[in-house]
Amino acid sequence: MTKNSSNDLIASLNNPFAANDEQEFKVPGQVAAEPGLYEEALKAGWELQQRPYRASGVKNTQRQHLKNRMTIWERIECLADEEPTILYQNWGPNLDGASLVTAIVKVNGRDVALYGHDFTVRAGSMDATNGKKLARLFELAAKRKIPLVGLNDSAGAYIPAGVGGLDGYADAFTALRKISGVVPSIMCMFGFNAGGGSYLPRQGSFLIQPNDTFFGLTGPGVVKSVLGEDVTPDELGGPGVHSQSGVTDFVVPDELAALRKVRELLNYLPANNGELPPHQPSSDPSSRKTWDIDILLKKAFNSPTGFNTPVDISILIQQLCDHGDFLEIQPERARNTITALGRMGGNVVGFVANNSAVSSGQIDIDAAYKNARFIRFCNLYNIPIIFLEDTTGFLPGREQESRGIVQAGRAMLDAIVDLRTPRFLVLVRNAFGGAYASYNNYPTGADFVVALPTTRVAVMGPAGVEYVYKDELKKIRGSIKDRVAKETQAQVAAGLAEEAAREAADTLVAEWVKAEEQLLAQRYEQELMNPNEALSLGSISQIVMPSDLRQVLAEQMDFCLRHYEPSPLQSVQREFH
Repeated sequence: MTKNSSNDLIASLNNPFAANDEQEFKVPGQVAAEPGLYEEALKAGWELQQRPYRASGVKNTQRQHLKNRMTIWERIECLADEEPTILYQNWGPNLDGASLVTAIVKVNGRDVALYGHDFTVRAGSMDATNGKKLARLFELAAKRKIPLVGLNDSAGAYIPAGVGGLDGYADAFTALRKISGVVPSIMCMFGFNAGGGSYLPRQGSFLIQPNDTFFGLTGPGVVKSVLGEDVTPDELGGPGVHSQSGVTDFVVPDELAALRKVRELLNYLPANNGELPPHQPSSDPSSRKTWDIDILLKKAFNSPTGFNTPVDISILIQQLCDHGDFLEIQPERARNTITALGRMGGNVVGFVANNSAVSSGQIDIDAAYKNARFIRFCNLYNIPIIFLEDTTGFLPGREQESRGIVQAGRAMLDAIVDLRTPRFLVLVRNAFGGAYASYNNYPTGADFVVALPTTRVAVMGPAGVEYVYKDELKKIRGSIKDRVAKETQAQVAAGLAEEAAREAADTLVAEWVKAEEQLLAQRYEQELMNPNEALSLGSISQIVMPSDLRQVLAEQMDFCLRHYEPSPLQSVQREFH
């Protein structure tokens, strides 16, 4: 506390008890001597070393904390195993670190290149110097083949820098694009980011956004002035918006959860495109029986709705993974499909699974693009994939066609055809029409295809009865008029009035038609909607019992990975993706 001219006590951020010891530079055991030019040079160098850490000052640090945000140095401390190695320490016109920190850190014992905006210095904004600084870090990550992590908290381009701020972003955009597919990158969105501060991190492999944060091309103020539209930051660019569009991959409660998510995700990723993801020995035996899959399918398919009962496919993924542990990607988007990373026998495996618990597992535009993006990532970084199929097909309808379901489905199919890593297909139940034809079967390049006994593979689902047995159905429906007439006469002869006899006849004949159609549906399932034909044609390698699924897949995956040589993708870049 200090006193003003009126002798009133006022608050102060200065600590009167703080020691302001002069920094001394001595060599242990040296003879005492007066400091000279050498010591002065050391002192000046030490001050330059400390400047990035002290640039914010107490007030700006407190302001950051009042917003429930950490400083960049606190974020690094939470993420890294040990003290970071700061690169390009004071690069900037004022030797202030230019509001951007670049470093090499250890995360889970692995080297990681890291950058982070220091919002306490010029709101973490970007100028030409920062762009070159970022570009150099990205090039270093690619050269040393280590992952990249970005801690974004930036107001965008530094306006007083003029076009230099835009040049800085252009440098960073270009450098980050060039390392895409070479090393994986994880971006965290902290605070309020706009403009280039949104473009840059979305170039990364994965994007993590905590609640109560914003990023977008423009802020609500610009939207108001240009369009006259009143919108809150959360409605414009909050996690609820971006998680549905696929811009954000993970939504987390706060900054600490975001940093923990970075550590979790890195456990599943290789350092670069020339190696496999890290193997993690597991005490969960590959031969473990997956009885819970048996229980799930038994309860579902023995229920009154039978084989039309929805099933949560995430339970199968949990049962297949070591200790039931897996990491779902984009969990809030397109729930009719699930993309996830897990381990079987210690090997990292990607999962792409139709989720019949949502919209019968039908593949719509969002699901197709969600799948395609995940498959392409796994293809780049040598991650094998297991496809779990249980879908009645692509979602039909005017809305889907007008938005381009053909292009979206094509993007997914292209990603599957281009996939070079070991890839399996498990037919769980429904596999109909184009969904089966484009979902990683042997013709599209699968290494191993198995089916559960509950599989129903066909060109069409139950609606196919109308085409396969059209003659029989035509005969049944064509006889309705005569049957009603005959039955009416029989009811009249039994003593009913004409009108009552007619109603009774209509009811009896309708029940007969329904029973006959049901018999044809059962015949269709027995003859065509089963794995028999697929097995006889070699479209399926084997039938697997649900309780043996983990063992069969884990052993076959281990075999495939022993004979797989991880390397950068060398194939031709196709026209569309």
